[in-house]
Amino acid sequence: MDTHNLKGTIGLPQAIALYIGAVLGSGVLIVPGLAAEIAGPASLLAWGLMTLLVLPLALTMGLLSAKFPNAGGVSHFVTLAFGPQAGSLVGWFFLMSVPIGAPVAALTGAGYMTVAMGWGDSARVALAAGMLAIGLLTNLIGMKVVGQVQIAVVLAIVSVLVLAIIGAVPHIDSVNFTPFMPHGWVSVGRSAALMFWCFIGWEAVSHLSEEFLDPQRAAIKGVTIAAVIVGVLYFLTALATVGTHSYHTAGSDASLVLVISKLLGPWGALVAGLTGVFICTATIIAYTGATSRLAYALARKGDAPRWMGILSKRFGTPTGGIGFLALCFGAVLSLYGSGLISLTTLIQFPNATFILTYLGGCAAGIRLLKGSRWGVGICWLSFLSTAVIFPFVGWAVLYPLVIIAGFWITRLLRDKSTIYHKFHI
Repeated sequence: MDTHNLKGTIGLPQAIALYIGAVLGSGVLIVPGLAAEIAGPASLLAWGLMTLLVLPLALTMGLLSAKFPNAGGVSHFVTLAFGPQAGSLVGWFFLMSVPIGAPVAALTGAGYMTVAMGWGDSARVALAAGMLAIGLLTNLIGMKVVGQVQIAVVLAIVSVLVLAIIGAVPHIDSVNFTPFMPHGWVSVGRSAALMFWCFIGWEAVSHLSEEFLDPQRAAIKGVTIAAVIVGVLYFLTALATVGTHSYHTAGSDASLVLVISKLLGPWGALVAGLTGVFICTATIIAYTGATSRLAYALARKGDAPRWMGILSKRFGTPTGGIGFLALCFGAVLSLYGSGLISLTTLIQFPNATFILTYLGGCAAGIRLLKGSRWGVGICWLSFLSTAVIFPFVGWAVLYPLVIIAGFWITRLLRDKSTIYHKFHI
């Protein structure tokens, strides 16, 4: 296995763009409409709560990344706080989330384009495959290129979202806010659990912290700027979706298409479709980078197959991890394309594992940041707010249970093999 270190190439602007790209992903396209269907206008209460919580969630990961920069990210933080077994398990939670989460993001963005252009489902799968290929190839070339691409993509995304929000203002009607809570308080909790999909991403960039030129500045300042931008954009997009009632007219998974179409007329559908593709490609790039680095870090520790730790001699990038993701992406897209599993089912699988990854990172922060009272306070706030949301994931809790079972069976077999070789050599 190649043991060269990853190269430091990420400055503050690239870090901000990577954070925004990782967090402001497919969620902004699909979740405002889905949350409004679940809780009605009261979903805005959940959005308000999540917008307030986004800064401590982000700062928890930023503070840990600044103090302990490592390609292992949250897995590394948990290892330092609770030992190697806990760290490896949390690493596998994240590692097995992205192979499903990235294709979900790709299919969501591609779905916006196919809805906008009137294309069929085969075109959606093909476009999603192309978006995933871009994420893999840019990360193969290196994080400097990724950061530059991400800056351009994020600027385009923010511009279109701001334009859509401004354009929606004349179409907002107070009638669309009544009845305010048609399905009770439980529906607000359910919509908040769904919204967690929108605010995951801070932990992803922690896996890139080993490649920050100045971890202290890039992690803390970068994550703070990104959190403010992301929180405001999410809330205003949800307000536009509820106020125009577009989730009822266009369908919950294409509500933003209608908002943009009303603003730009005939060109609106194309712009909305391209926005969906850009937003989700930005997410895919960030998560592919994070997961391939995590695969490398786990292999470096001996907690993943050795081939996952292979680095490119030319670019110094983790080709083993990128290859692992390419295989997983192909398998998930094939399942979806065959009709054996729906996008609604797919999106729920990684939710529980992402939340558990956050809980592990927050718990590690409480122990590792003891020298900073406000740092520990932020970690406690993040931990408790995330723990409150976890029970609402429902049946998706089965997925991390399968990962836990696989993890311990693998370790047991490996330990037995080690003992056997020790006594038979």
